[in-house]
Amino acid sequence: MSTGDIDDIKLSNAQIAWRAAQDIEDGAYVNLGIGFPEMVARYQPPGRRAIFHTENGILDFGEPPASGEEDWDLINAGKRAVTLNPGAAFFHHADSFAMVRGGHLDVAILGAYQVAQTGDLANWRVGSKGVPAVGGAMDLVHGAKQVFVITEHVTKDGKPKLVEACTFPLTGVACITRVYTSHAVIDISDGRFVVREKLAAVSMEDLQAMTGAPLHVAAPVVDLVVPEL
Repeated sequence: MSTGDIDDIKLSNAQIAWRAAQDIEDGAYVNLGIGFPEMVARYQPPGRRAIFHTENGILDFGEPPASGEEDWDLINAGKRAVTLNPGAAFFHHADSFAMVRGGHLDVAILGAYQVAQTGDLANWRVGSKGVPAVGGAMDLVHGAKQVFVITEHVTKDGKPKLVEACTFPLTGVACITRVYTSHAVIDISDGRFVVREKLAAVSMEDLQAMTGAPLHVAAPVVDLVVPEL
C-alpha cells in the first residue's frame, strides 16, 4: 500500500482520543496534556467518570461551558474555559505539582514528537528551533503511574514518530507505557514496540513500513474499531 493510500486510511484525532478514553478506569485521577490530549475528556465511556487534574490548580473540572457562558477566571492549563463538577477543588500551583511529583495521578496522556521503543519521550522541542515549551511534562512523565501518548503514526512529511531512539531533546526516559496512533495501539514492553490493535485495512507490513523500529506481536492483534465521530 502506498503512503498516500495509508494517509487515507487512518483515525481522526477525535477517534484516537476516543480510543484512549476507553482505557481510563472509573475514578482514575488523570492529567491531560495541552492541546490534542484535552480531547480525551469528551469521550469517557458511559458509567465511568475520571477525575481530571490540571496543573494550574483544579481537580475534577467538568465539560466546557456553552459558548458565551465562559468564566475566563476558570480555565485549564491550556487556557480553555472549563466548568466544575460537584466537589471540585482549587489549590496553589505548587500544590498541584506536589500531587504530580508525589505519585497521586493514575494516568497522564500526552502528545509526542517522537517515542522510542524503550519508552523515551520527546515532546517539547524539535531540535534547536522555536521557543522551548516543556511545561509540566517532565514532571508528569515521571510522576504519573501510567503515561500514554496519543499521536499521528507519522509526521506531516511521512517520517516515523515511533523510532528506535529519539533524536529530539528528551522529555523523559523509559516513561511511556502505551501509544495510541492514527493506525494502531502499541504497548512498550521490555524495550520493544508490541502491537495490540491495528486498523483492519492496514497490514502488519504496512504498519512496519511506517514505523522507525521493529514491531513485535505477543498475542493475536485485534482490529482497532472506533465509532464515526
